[in-house]
Order: sequence, then structure tokens, then C-alpha cells
Amino acid sequence: MNLAIRDIRYHRGRFILTSIGLGLLLGVVISMGGIYRGLIADALAILHANKADIWVVQQNTNGPFAESSRIPEDIKYRIRAVPGVAEASPISFQTIQIERHGKPFRFFLIGYELSGFGGPPEIVTGRGIRQKHYEMVAAKAMGMEIGEKIHLGLHDYTVVGITSKIVSSSGDPAAYVSLADAQDIQFKKDNDAIRNDRERIGANLANIQTLSPVQGKYLQQNISAITESTHTVNTIVVRLAPGANLHDVQERISRWNHFKPISDAEQTAILAKGMIEKARMQLGLFRVILLVISAVIISLIIYTSTLDKIKVIATLKLIGAQNRVIIGMILQQSLLMGFIAYFIGYGLILLTYEKFPRRIVLEAFDMQILFVIVMAICIISSFVGIRKALKVEPGEALGG
Repeated sequence: MNLAIRDIRYHRGRFILTSIGLGLLLGVVISMGGIYRGLIADALAILHANKADIWVVQQNTNGPFAESSRIPEDIKYRIRAVPGVAEASPISFQTIQIERHGKPFRFFLIGYELSGFGGPPEIVTGRGIRQKHYEMVAAKAMGMEIGEKIHLGLHDYTVVGITSKIVSSSGDPAAYVSLADAQDIQFKKDNDAIRNDRERIGANLANIQTLSPVQGKYLQQNISAITESTHTVNTIVVRLAPGANLHDVQERISRWNHFKPISDAEQTAILAKGMIEKARMQLGLFRVILLVISAVIISLIIYTSTLDKIKVIATLKLIGAQNRVIIGMILQQSLLMGFIAYFIGYGLILLTYEKFPRRIVLEAFDMQILFVIVMAICIISSFVGIRKALKVEPGEALGG
């Protein structure tokens, strides 16, 4: 006869409700671990999609994700000339928020050179960008359809393809356009703003008395051309030739071109450690707190369950039952409760994790570690009930 199963059957309702409640609590713990893994996956999504060896950014910055970085587009020619560089492609990044269907619509816009790399890693539906202007590939999470138009900057852009789960480090879905379009959206001013800037430049030059009208006009045209130029990017992504030494190439780029070359490993550390470190610590703290709460709940339940069975335990001792039988009964109930609660929580997350606003990543190793922790908590929590049971005297079975 298994005393643990007999007792659970007798108090079936309480055991089931307790397991469900504990399962919901463990579901929150599992979701927090998945959210943390999702934060890392989101932060590194674009990094992994580009598969670049080096990210060349503005000097003295940790761009282009953790910090603002702006460099001239034509630097790509100088980077390509560096020994050991196989490919170098300029990329532009910007976060955009507009109104769509009467609601805020936020996404991350990536501009890439069509002849280079850095574009969408895969096309789920439709096709990639073929024309230099007014075509877009949107992430599936944006909820856009093939052929749908969206107004950005001064022009309308047509969705020609849908890509997979590519998001920014903050979790915003990504969209791709040509580099020229991205630069126009980010830097090109409307006609009124251009006229105002030209008037302001002309007025400032007119105050310089040493300039003749012809010189002033010439300077105004040149300054206006520079200020109105959109040929700026956030980074140049580099792929090395086979056999090239990463550190040597970084040293040459840093010394000759006065820009900061960040390796893929360094960029990963910046994103994974710097940008989401506080979120990791906060989620970890909440997981620990919830696990402690789970341990307290299991202890209280096992203890109250033991108090309800005082006479039963005393009777068992009176008829000669050994302590290991009683310990086994309490320990089995605790482990069974933790086992059922764990799989209730796990099943709940499996059914709902795709509905979360942020990505949830469930890794087998994390789930296995959490299962071991839950079982350990159940064993430790049962000690309170076991200690109480071992103190019960057989004579209490004969009491009133």
C-alpha cells in the first residue's frame, strides 16, 4: 500500500488546487527565464543576420546599436582597400514611429546597399528588393501584406516581401529598404526646410564683408550642397577574406582610417552585457524571489497536511510502522506536488508563449536545470513536515 497516494486520494481537491496554484507560479518563473533568453535573442538578431566579422563605426563610440554612430558613406571604398577585407557594405539604422490605422506603429528601419550584404536573411513570402527606390521588405511581426503601401518621409513605399523574426535590440520588428531610400527618409528635408536653411546660410554669409557677391553665392551653393547631402551611414560591415587576421585588419582600419573597428565578439559583448545587463539582473532577482515563495508555499502545505494527519501518523507508529515509511509518505507527496506543478507551468507557457509581446525563448538546458531546482526545493521544503511527523508520539493515537 502506498500511503502517499492513499492520502492524496483522500484529500484530492486540496492537492489538485495546490498543484495548479503552484504550477501557475512556476509558469511565471519559466516565462521570466524565456523572456531573458528572448532579450538576448532580440539583441543579437540583426548581428547574427548580417554575419559580419567587423563593424566599423564612428571613432570613440560603441555604435551602431548601443550608441549613436555616423560616418560618411564613401568610407566603404577606403575600407575595401584594406588588406584582408573581402567585403565592406554600408548600413543605415533608424527607429521610426508613425500612425497606422489610428494607432502608433513603431519599427526599426534598416537601409542596405543592394549590391552588398546586410539585407534580409530570408524571404518568407514575396521577393527581395530589386529596385533602388520605393520598395520594402517587412518583418512578419509588422503585420503587413504584400503590395501594401506605407508613407515614410516624402514618399510611399510598397511591401514586396516578408522576412522572418528580425527585430531591433529593443524588440521592434525590422523593415528593410535600399540604402538610398533609408538615407532620404532619415536625412532629406522637405522643400520648406531646405529653403529656410538656404536663406539662413545666405544671411550669415552676407554679414561677412570680405566676401564679394560672387564669392558669397559660390560659398552658399557649396555649403548648401554639403548640409543637404544624405550620404551618411551608421556603420560599415566588413567580412574578412579567408585566412585574414582579425586583429591585424582592425589595427589597419583604426590606424589608417581613424574609425573604430568592433569585432563581432566585441559587439556581442556590448549588446548582451551592456544593453540588457540590468534587465537580466532584475529578471534573475524576480526568479529567485518566486522560487523562494514556491519553497515557502510547499513547506506550509506539507506542514499543514502533516498536522491534519497527526493521529494517522501516531496510529502508524502505534502499530509498528518505521520512521522511513512516514518520511517516505511525506517526501513522496512533496515531490509529486512539485512534479505536477512543474509540468502544469511548463504546459501553460508552451500554449501561450507565442502570444507574449516580446519573444520567449525556451531552452532545454534551462528547463532541465529548473526541474532539478524545483525537485530540490520540494525535498528541502518537506523537512518541516518530516520533522513534525517524527516528533509525534504513538500515544497520541489514543487521545481525544
